[in-house]
Amino acid sequence: MTHEPRLLRALRSLLQDQRVAALGTTQDDGVPFVSMVPFALVRSLRCVAIHVSGLAAHTRNLQARADVSLLVMAPETPERAVHDLPRVTLQGRARVPERGSAQWQACKAAYLQRFADVEHMTELGDFRFVAIEIASARHVAGFGAARSVDAEEIALVLGEQS
Repeated sequence: MTHEPRLLRALRSLLQDQRVAALGTTQDDGVPFVSMVPFALVRSLRCVAIHVSGLAAHTRNLQARADVSLLVMAPETPERAVHDLPRVTLQGRARVPERGSAQWQACKAAYLQRFADVEHMTELGDFRFVAIEIASARHVAGFGAARSVDAEEIALVLGEQS
């Protein structure tokens, strides 16, 4: 068994334990737009998947401008100062896999493994999976423990575990 650095382990744990992210997109007028999205890690594709309605503003935004940002953070607790909360901002590009394709199937499988109760939503015509390929990140493991994360480390976190 190889040694996994503490900060890599902390980042992996944060992304595995949290199920909701703040999705940042850009509107047609250039104004930022942030919304809440449930997400899943698609290990075989080394990406993050979200399942969104075509009627949602964030879906229209990301289809027009593929650069997006996701903020994932640990929940606030009475025992931990808010400035000490672990969090990561992921920077990536969104793409909508064709319904029924191998990429779509992989996104669906990972998403339903995490959110089994929404299987019926995957059959709705206005909903689609979005695969977000992460290029970089800014990880804050706690107060005073901030670092940039490159694509290689992100691939380790998002990829298949041995």
